[in-house]
Amino acid sequence: MSIEISGKMPNFELNNANPSVGGNKVNFSDSLGSNGLIILFECNHCPYVIASIERINEMANFATSNQIGFIGINSNDASVYSSDSFENMQKRAEKGMPYPYLFDETQIVAETFDAKRTPEFFFFDGEGRLVYKGRMDDSPRDPNQVSSTELQDAVDSLLKGNIIQNNTTESIGCSVKWKSR
Repeated sequence: MSIEISGKMPNFELNNANPSVGGNKVNFSDSLGSNGLIILFECNHCPYVIASIERINEMANFATSNQIGFIGINSNDASVYSSDSFENMQKRAEKGMPYPYLFDETQIVAETFDAKRTPEFFFFDGEGRLVYKGRMDDSPRDPNQVSSTELQDAVDSLLKGNIIQNNTTESIGCSVKWKSR
């Protein structure tokens, strides 16, 4: 299963490793701003995420200032990468994170979204319909090499009332670490 462009946002409630932003549990519907919601699949160990943290935080702040909710979700199997445990998520959040950081321990959210990589973004409009999915930009490991900013372009288009021209891109990053099935 995956959510396709114009598909409706599912509503989940997950434990938040960053309770100073959003409380101990956060659900998607409550996070939807009047202009939408950005959901980011991420983790603690991925070098693509680590190299993008500053840009992710900037995007979260930009989204929030434009009535767009922003949440991060870690769906990785913590038994494979202990650095992705809830306790380590809390430690990362304590270092400064401007958005809720949710733990998808059962991986049901990642399965529902068909999330493949970290980082990977899903942007929903104010009606909760998917308008963009994919990468933030074309160089998550090196901000000096960025030549395209697809997520920012999608957000800007939506805020201006324009059609999002490039609504699907391939994310660049580490694979989601799935539990044994």
